[in-house]
Amino acid sequence: MRVFYYFFADATKIAMQSIFAHKLRAFLTLIGIIIGVASVVLVGASISGLNTYVLSNITKLLGSNTFYLSRIGSVGELTDEEWEKMLKRNKKVRWDELKWVQGECETCEAVGAEQDNRTDLKYEGEEIFGTHVLGATSEMAEIRNMTLAEGRFFIPYEVQHAMPLCVIGMEIREKLFPQVDPIGKTLRVKDLPVTIIGVEEKMGSMFGGSLDNNLYLPLTTFERIFGKEEGIAIRGSAPSRDWFERVLDEVHVLLRAHRGLKPNQEDNFVLLDTSQIDRQVGQFTGAIAMVVTPITLISLVVGGIVVMNIMLVSVTERTFEIGLRKAVGARRNQILAQFLIESSALAGIGGALGLLLAFGLSWLIRVATPIPMTITVSYIALSLAVSGGIGMIFGIYPAYKASRLDPIVALTRS
Repeated sequence: MRVFYYFFADATKIAMQSIFAHKLRAFLTLIGIIIGVASVVLVGASISGLNTYVLSNITKLLGSNTFYLSRIGSVGELTDEEWEKMLKRNKKVRWDELKWVQGECETCEAVGAEQDNRTDLKYEGEEIFGTHVLGATSEMAEIRNMTLAEGRFFIPYEVQHAMPLCVIGMEIREKLFPQVDPIGKTLRVKDLPVTIIGVEEKMGSMFGGSLDNNLYLPLTTFERIFGKEEGIAIRGSAPSRDWFERVLDEVHVLLRAHRGLKPNQEDNFVLLDTSQIDRQVGQFTGAIAMVVTPITLISLVVGGIVVMNIMLVSVTERTFEIGLRKAVGARRNQILAQFLIESSALAGIGGALGLLLAFGLSWLIRVATPIPMTITVSYIALSLAVSGGIGMIFGIYPAYKASRLDPIVALTRS
């Protein structure tokens, strides 16, 4: 064991001396490994960061541990056939069903309802296009985890009596009321004047689209403006993640019972939850990783070929040294190990430098963009393992060639 330790230490020392004796050559050799490792780590950080970015924005929009019950809905895209089937089979969700779920769901933390549409807003010559108008009950502030920068949200009385009130997003506040307090001001939604009672805290953007161009109305007021033809959507939340499955099961059973569905009948409504969206996002980013990661690993293979080439040059340059070592008793497997250690050390240094480059670039991306770059341990381990393994694999042939040299012939090549 001690002999092996001394041999390994001595071989590592010789390898490092050989690398640092030709610094520029070693650096040029390692560029492929450096770029390959940095690419793998950055791709992993981008995918993980994209997943975090999307899920955090979905949580902002929908709240956490929430469900969505409506006539039609899907996590992914619906085909024309699926859409037609839902339209024929499913019934609109009604107010009495909201009251039923609110009164009977024992595990729900909060249950409310909403509906949405889009319209343009005008105020004293200024105009905002495509504002997302959401009709909501008073419970939606809690379900969506809304934070208000100014004012307040609706109370149940105001929803019951279809009061002409609204809560606006920060983009509307900044564009239409940049220098004044918007609370108490009146906007016209379609032909109905509504009074501003609150301003939602800034939420930012998602893939370039604003999350702050929102206007909230009491759901009854929304129906006065846009009509009741579409029905409503019930939204609710669970007390915690542990309770979420029980909440979903209870809501599902309650609505089936209220609609008189028999055990063999399909649901004539759609019940979605945020975990389905989480899984969909995870599958999407996982598919990206499966496609992109192997492509970035190709650059590591190219780097390995360069390492093999430089090791063959090193064997040629050190032919006399190899012959001398074999002449004084070095065995073939020791020469083989010597050059394998050197190629692995070369690739390992490239991997470490590539990792430092990845950290630096991810910091720049994180500062310059809203996407949180998340460097994960799995991608660090993958890139370093692959780079070290490539150094070992592509070092086998040069090492084997060195170990096969005839010492007498090698000593004559000085």
